[in-house]
Amino acid sequence: METSHDVRIWNIRVRKGARKTSYVVRWIVKGEEFQDTFTSSGQADSFRSNLVTASRKGEAFSTTTGLPVSQGSKASGINWYDFAVQYVDSVWANTAAHSRRSMAKTFTKATIALLRRQPSDYEPVAVRRALREYAFNKNKRESATSETQAILGFIKRNTLSMAVWEDPAKVEDVLAQVNSRLDGKQNAASSIRRNRNALSGIFDYAIKRGVLISDPMPKGKRDRVKTSSTVDKRSLINPKQAAELLVWVRDQPRIGEILHAFFATMYYAGTRPEEATALRVRDVTLPDEDAEDQWGELVLYEATSDVGSQWTDSGKSFDERHLKGRAEGDSRPVPCHPALTRILRAEIKRRDLHPGDLLLRGLKGAKLHSVVIRRMWDKARKAVLTDDDYHSALGKRVYDLRHTCLTTWLNSGIPPAQVAEWAGNSVPVLLRTYAHCIQGQFDHYKKRLEETHRLSGSA
Repeated sequence: METSHDVRIWNIRVRKGARKTSYVVRWIVKGEEFQDTFTSSGQADSFRSNLVTASRKGEAFSTTTGLPVSQGSKASGINWYDFAVQYVDSVWANTAAHSRRSMAKTFTKATIALLRRQPSDYEPVAVRRALREYAFNKNKRESATSETQAILGFIKRNTLSMAVWEDPAKVEDVLAQVNSRLDGKQNAASSIRRNRNALSGIFDYAIKRGVLISDPMPKGKRDRVKTSSTVDKRSLINPKQAAELLVWVRDQPRIGEILHAFFATMYYAGTRPEEATALRVRDVTLPDEDAEDQWGELVLYEATSDVGSQWTDSGKSFDERHLKGRAEGDSRPVPCHPALTRILRAEIKRRDLHPGDLLLRGLKGAKLHSVVIRRMWDKARKAVLTDDDYHSALGKRVYDLRHTCLTTWLNSGIPPAQVAEWAGNSVPVLLRTYAHCIQGQFDHYKKRLEETHRLSGSA
């Protein structure tokens, strides 16, 4: 941390606004101006007095924070690597497995960016793996091999201190590296937002423990990361395309009928993938085959995300958690379309499933893995769609089946509050996400506008 004794402290400036008066303390350290604003004259006078006292004692001031060394943070004495590991361990128990993995990826990039020198004796892939899979993974750290421990020892010795986050220029450099891919191109906006959320968590932790004085994230940075929350209309599948895709999947050998039921559940009931894989037979109420009304009901209780066994406390590949946006133990009923009723009834009968069995499970009874689901969906798109459509956004992600379902509900005139309840979203999120996809109402609106102008006598 660079310091200086070249300090000038100005008198308190009073700013009188329409609603309140504020008091600004300004001072200069080595030509760099600093200021702090207070709501009362007493607070401002006390802060300024501390600065004056430190200056008269001959105390050095930080050129980064502008504060006397005695009032500065503990950052210079704490290693970034040690502190990041400590933070990971402190939040591990209350962090979902998927978030653990994202946090480890972010901290891996940040740590490599904060090395005094790069570990030339080790392959870059091995260094990244040592950090991501062991250093920032509380469950696996103790099982690291001797080579991995050697890599982590090098990193620990050569990582800069937390004081690096008090240098705005260095912060910008580190963020640029964290938000870049291995090929040098910038990450997608959604990835940048996840990275900054992870860093914000550790910065808040550092501030609470007096390691940092303030959030080092450049002001306005979070606001400039724009991520679209609106569904791309081009990704939605029309009924003819959906039918052809589902039939193609159903006709595939071995696991085709299982994945046919899985994709149909997302398309007709709007479930998230992790909700569909957690469904059990007892969670589904289906009418008798000879019943006139073939509408059924699904009741969702949990979600199982396929994140990898190294990130879960159970050691299983799936992280079992409560429904997104709901308290633990909450459930969510969803209507089961007659077409889906027939598909699920046939699947239960075909596999002789019992109430406690997983409804949409793999050939050996285990949960469906996301890689198997994605591969089958990609094959179906390639086989059914034209070459142009295959390389477009049309149904590109399995999640687009859910988007298509929710859009269909809205365009059918079902009130947004009811759609939000079935989908497990809030109404504002639902409308913000699907605003551009709601169609079929324009003719009605035109008639209402024409009637309004007619009644008002407009020419």
